[in-house]
Amino acid sequence: MAFNEKLFSEQLAQLVATPSVSCTNPKLDMGNRGVIDLLANWLSDMGFAIDIQEVDGNPDKANLIATLGTANPLHGKGGLVFSGHADTVPYDDKRWSHDPFTLHIENNRAYGLGATDMKGFFPAVFAAVQPFLQSDLKEPIIIVATADEETSMSGARALLNHPVPKARYGIVGEPTGMQPIRMHKGIGMEAIKVRGQAGHSSNPALGNNALDAMHDVITELKQFRLGLQQRYRNAGFVIDVPTLNLGCIHGGDNPNRICGHCELEFDLRTLPGMGLDDLRQEIDILLANVADKYHIHIERDSLFAGTEAFNQPIDSPLIEAVERLTKMNADSVAFATEAPFLQKMGMDVVVMGPGSIDQAHQPDEYIDLAQVPVAVNVLQGLIKQFCL
Repeated sequence: MAFNEKLFSEQLAQLVATPSVSCTNPKLDMGNRGVIDLLANWLSDMGFAIDIQEVDGNPDKANLIATLGTANPLHGKGGLVFSGHADTVPYDDKRWSHDPFTLHIENNRAYGLGATDMKGFFPAVFAAVQPFLQSDLKEPIIIVATADEETSMSGARALLNHPVPKARYGIVGEPTGMQPIRMHKGIGMEAIKVRGQAGHSSNPALGNNALDAMHDVITELKQFRLGLQQRYRNAGFVIDVPTLNLGCIHGGDNPNRICGHCELEFDLRTLPGMGLDDLRQEIDILLANVADKYHIHIERDSLFAGTEAFNQPIDSPLIEAVERLTKMNADSVAFATEAPFLQKMGMDVVVMGPGSIDQAHQPDEYIDLAQVPVAVNVLQGLIKQFCL
């Protein structure tokens, strides 16, 4: 069956027109239920069994699990999952050349918020599945759409408590230009709060300066970062060491007052084999030493639970299949995805989808339409190998 670009564009236009911004700022945050319901209606019409699961008890946030076929109990290899997130990042419409929620096609590019990251993956999967709707599937085809990947990954976390039907292989369709990705770094985001005592700056004894203590905190973190980079290295990544970025700092309120409060936020990007909780414990020990030195209160809060690093062994049948079908070697990326959560459910996983991550999270986001039929052919090859 030939790729139907008109149908792809029509479906993508409806997805783009359905806002689903995920943001840590409650004023900008919105649900993804409109996208989930739209996908569910299409998939139901295609014959998929539909399961919509609310996330964190919020009726506006949901995961979708759509299943075609059932697992074969005779050999029990499990099915093939196509997984993507149904949310987008926020936007500044003043920086867009066109309405972010109206799909605009020009020079074989489809422009719109989420067009490449990653609403475009879903109609590509629909096109890939279409020829197999009446096939005698030996293993199920499962399509998953999640909530809040762009912020907390709470949707993917919820799948661990309400798992998808038994599956052996998973495709996370983030935009990689169809380059198979078998490794990515993990990420944690932390806040350190130092609470001192304000006072008149003419006499340091009248207070306890939070900025002085934070200076030592930063020094300790920089030494900690250096130590991590000496301990851990992975030649499979362009940046082959873990990174710790001091992102923003706020403190005090006036030059002639002893600073009573200071807060630092940073991110930590880990390599496979590094556990976020273990690293947080190491940081807490460093902070306790500074707190004792200055007789000051210091606390660390995780801004979200974090995402562990991802590593799919190269000898996986899935990696062999995607390398053969794409004619590209599996590689690594620095950004994080939902792949580790699928892996925790027992799947071999690869990150691979049409579009470019370079177009994500910026004005005039677009997906290159020339990549879509290529993606459809690869996804069909996976269905033939793992489901028929």
